Amino acid sequence: MASDMVVAFLAALQASASVLLTIWYGVLAAQIRLLDGHTAKQLSKTGVSLLLPALLMTNIGSQLEPETVTRYVPVLIWALTYNIVSLAIGIVSTRLFKFPNWVTPAVAFNNTTSLPLLLVQALGSTSALKQLLRSPDDTISDAVDRARSYLLVSSIIGNSFTFGFGGELLGAHDEDPKDEFEQTLRDGSESSDEDDGGHPSEQTSLLPTTVANYKKRVSRSGYRAAIKVWDQLPSWAQTVAARVARFISPPVFGAVFGAVLGLVPALNRLFFNDPEEGGYFKAWLTSSAKNLGELFVTLQVIVVGVKLAIGLSEARRGESVGHLPPPAVLFVLFVRFVFWPIVSIAAISVLVAKTDLLGNDPVLWFTMMLMPTGPPAMKLTALAEAAHAENDEKMAITKFLSASFLCSLTSHLTNHHDELEGM
Repeated sequence: MASDMVVAFLAALQASASVLLTIWYGVLAAQIRLLDGHTAKQLSKTGVSLLLPALLMTNIGSQLEPETVTRYVPVLIWALTYNIVSLAIGIVSTRLFKFPNWVTPAVAFNNTTSLPLLLVQALGSTSALKQLLRSPDDTISDAVDRARSYLLVSSIIGNSFTFGFGGELLGAHDEDPKDEFEQTLRDGSESSDEDDGGHPSEQTSLLPTTVANYKKRVSRSGYRAAIKVWDQLPSWAQTVAARVARFISPPVFGAVFGAVLGLVPALNRLFFNDPEEGGYFKAWLTSSAKNLGELFVTLQVIVVGVKLAIGLSEARRGESVGHLPPPAVLFVLFVRFVFWPIVSIAAISVLVAKTDLLGNDPVLWFTMMLMPTGPPAMKLTALAEAAHAENDEKMAITKFLSASFLCSLTSHLTNHHDELEGM
């Protein structure tokens, strides 16, 4: 028993060190000026809009089949539950204790993708996951793939909540959502009508003229059709559509496409079977999408390091000090690193011991314990930018995120050790 505890602790230590070293590489890249704030922002946008959808498509598609779809129902229910509870805690505490606006999204939205995925990947390189294998035929590689698919399904809910509520909580959406969405449609229609006037610029398409013109016509027709439908909707339907649109993002499309590929047997065979078994797309199309998705995890964690380095540098130079009320900081850290780890470990342990709702896959139990925990999402900085927050508030958010990620070392060493021991 003692030796098992030592192995679990050392595995958690190694995995945590791997995650934090990757963050440090991002800090180093910023310090020696390989990457700056603008580049980090573009890399983060590329990750969310291109790399994460590819990762969701290939991972969910390869794991989700008609026979295994029921395994993901508890993940979706748990993700909805802890996100709603976190959001409620954030809203009530901010109003009750007069905390700054950024406390609500900091409590509500944790890092649901890059850090948990990298942690699982790091644990897979140690012996820690051996005790989570569900049968003698199971392998660590298969266990890591299942863990990633569970985390990615959970991240769909987390990302949707972040995109749907985050900006509003920080004041980014002061205008009526219906008016805002309508303006977006009309702006898109006007931009597709624009021409570069024969003067090439960085916005000029590199596609052949015929293809570029066809793309513009399709885009223009699409926007005009959408506006025509929009104008015919009653006011209440426009409001509902505008609010639903806030929850739709590229990762959602990637997840839906991956689910379709997994659940339709003919498509599943084409994209994920070996070539000799009918998987004619696996060796080139699926493989290329998988390579694209694999870039997301490490790249996003490096971006975290870059943003932290830039924020700390600005603080040292005295650019917008940013006030951090100690009670607010302690409250958020308590919720993220104490409350949710205790609640998630206890709740999942009880469900496993007293019911059969979670099946017989220890990897599922472990990842469900992991989902609500960890530092706040780095998207808070992007949300603050979108909300046109004051420099002091943006600096306070950056400083707080720096502190929370430093706290994550202790969290990894204690919480994940306890989760592994609880299996």
